[in-house]
Amino acid sequence: FASTHYRNLLPIFPFAIQSFKLDKYDLILSSSHCVAKGIRVADATCHIAYVHTPMRYIWDQYESYFGKGQAGLLTRTIMTWLRHPLQKWDVASSDGVHFFVANSQHVAKRIQKYYRRQAQVVYPPVDFHAFSFSSHDEGFYLMVTAFAPYKRVDLAIQACNRLGRSLKIVGAGQDERRLLRMAGPTIEMLGWQSDQRIRECYARCKALIFPGEEDFGIVPLEVMASGKPVIAYAKGGALETVVPLNPSRERKMPSDQGAPTGIFFYEQTVEALIEAILLFERDGDSFDAELIRCHVSSFDRTQFKERMRELINRCYKEFHVNRSC
Repeated sequence: FASTHYRNLLPIFPFAIQSFKLDKYDLILSSSHCVAKGIRVADATCHIAYVHTPMRYIWDQYESYFGKGQAGLLTRTIMTWLRHPLQKWDVASSDGVHFFVANSQHVAKRIQKYYRRQAQVVYPPVDFHAFSFSSHDEGFYLMVTAFAPYKRVDLAIQACNRLGRSLKIVGAGQDERRLLRMAGPTIEMLGWQSDQRIRECYARCKALIFPGEEDFGIVPLEVMASGKPVIAYAKGGALETVVPLNPSRERKMPSDQGAPTGIFFYEQTVEALIEAILLFERDGDSFDAELIRCHVSSFDRTQFKERMRELINRCYKEFHVNRSC
């Protein structure tokens, strides 16, 4: 039951994470997207929390999960009662973290907003050398994603339906039935696939469509490691990983940002995504597959390990200096 209906257990997640007995350790590194940062540690234990997002279900993505049309009446009613207590626990539990590390500047800003804490940023790793470079495509667009409401798979389906473009979608999740009903004849739902099969899809696609607002977003980096561009919604982590061919007037890209690796659309609508797809098809020659792949090398796993090791050592020393004072 827990493996398939874990969302129903959200109200007891805080109790579960606080039940762990972790008082015999000198250092604890939690990796948290929901409640892991809420562990209880001894006074002499240094707790570093690598946060991928503050609990999105109760903060900025609440309507995407529990708004009208996204959840049943009973679930919506229960979450109306539970949202505020969960928010209070989430904020209070942040006091047990000595050092916050965010997986993006976007998440660091949200940590500051909700917890009033500063966070250092270490980008997640990509297995850069696991992806094969490819300069050809088989004419289809690609999505690789869980079918959660905020991923906005519906935008990609509707845009490709209207344009008659081929779209392959790797993924599954709570929105699957609704999305299957929406999909037209040019949309192919592949379900979850093996890592090898996903890498093959990256190498064969024309471009990745990335219409959601992500905390960071590892998939765009994976497809770029294969030399393929990204058509992304210009918000969240994509602003830190994709170099757009069409930067907005409000957000000029630095001159040293490098060669373009994608196209941005600036409104989360079908019309804006269609416009971005047509712009990509018109100016696709502006992308250099080798330069796109080169852009991802700075996110390689070896560099992540080095940055994280240096940060952990520095935080651990600072923790003990502060305790001795």
